Amino acid sequence: WGWCGLRSVSRTSRSRTSTRTAPCRARGPGRLSTAPTRAALGVFWPGREAELDGVAALLAEQPEPLAALPRFGALVRRLVDADPVGAAVAPEVPAVFVRDTVEVCRALAEALAEAGGAPAVALGDGARALWSGAKELLRQATYYEMKKRAGVVGEHGLGPVLTDLAGRRPALRVHLVGHSFGARVVSFSLRAVPDGARHVKSLTLLQGAFSHYAFSERLPHDRRRGGALGGLQRRVDGPVVACHSAHDSALRVFYPLASRMAGDSAGLLGFDERWGAVGHGGVQAVPGAPRLSLEAALRGGLPEAGCVSVDAGSVVCRGGAPSGAHSDICHEELARIVVGAGRMGR
Repeated sequence: WGWCGLRSVSRTSRSRTSTRTAPCRARGPGRLSTAPTRAALGVFWPGREAELDGVAALLAEQPEPLAALPRFGALVRRLVDADPVGAAVAPEVPAVFVRDTVEVCRALAEALAEAGGAPAVALGDGARALWSGAKELLRQATYYEMKKRAGVVGEHGLGPVLTDLAGRRPALRVHLVGHSFGARVVSFSLRAVPDGARHVKSLTLLQGAFSHYAFSERLPHDRRRGGALGGLQRRVDGPVVACHSAHDSALRVFYPLASRMAGDSAGLLGFDERWGAVGHGGVQAVPGAPRLSLEAALRGGLPEAGCVSVDAGSVVCRGGAPSGAHSDICHEELARIVVGAGRMGR
């Protein structure tokens, strides 16, 4: 259902969405030193106990940052299998894992302040600010792992399963709905849907944590290339609906920062269209894809097929720092969008 959510939280979100009740209250992040958090990180990176112990010790002690952060960065890079600073870097490695660690942690601390996360720490105490950024760097490492896995699970797990089910049950109608990285899972499942298949009847993305250019066949900044899912909206026998909100700080601030690739000469901070998320600004660079307000979509309905962006900021607008409204998705209006996309009851 999303990123770093407990199973119980995911089940509650699904239940509340289907019953159209009030917004969910997400739990705050735990400390690395707690046993459940440490165990969860061990699941993310099995066999990396030495690196995790080193990261945990540095975050607990928080020694002088200019001396200790390079080691912290090296440990995090090992967790994500990124090359060290100064080595040849594959272009798909995010810049936060290959640039100078002190620079990265400073930028992450500033991003936390921008998103409203502990501004007193980010702005008032240089050492504490850097270690706050260091903890965010570790969080970005979990993000990077989940991003990679979400695409793999969608393409090689969910997609083939749905295609197999459709072969066994030709009348099957599949309606895909995903939030955050769950949106990435369901979208990447389209890679395993054969051309001409008709079993996927709708795809609804709630605050999707992947590129707003994913469905584009020609990137605005590189016309020779398309998005990761370029043109695959045609494998949906119905609409691909991207609900987005400007109040989503996770996608507005942190997604571009985490997605910026190594080799990009621009600074880490600041918005760049190349690295925007579909859950923040909707589908981009897909000719003919309409952009609707939530009210217009509910009043006039959705297109029968193709991509459509729905600005859900009128209801997806509440949430604390640093993620903002990223998980504010349990609303009757959004449930009605899902039903409308699936043309259910017709």
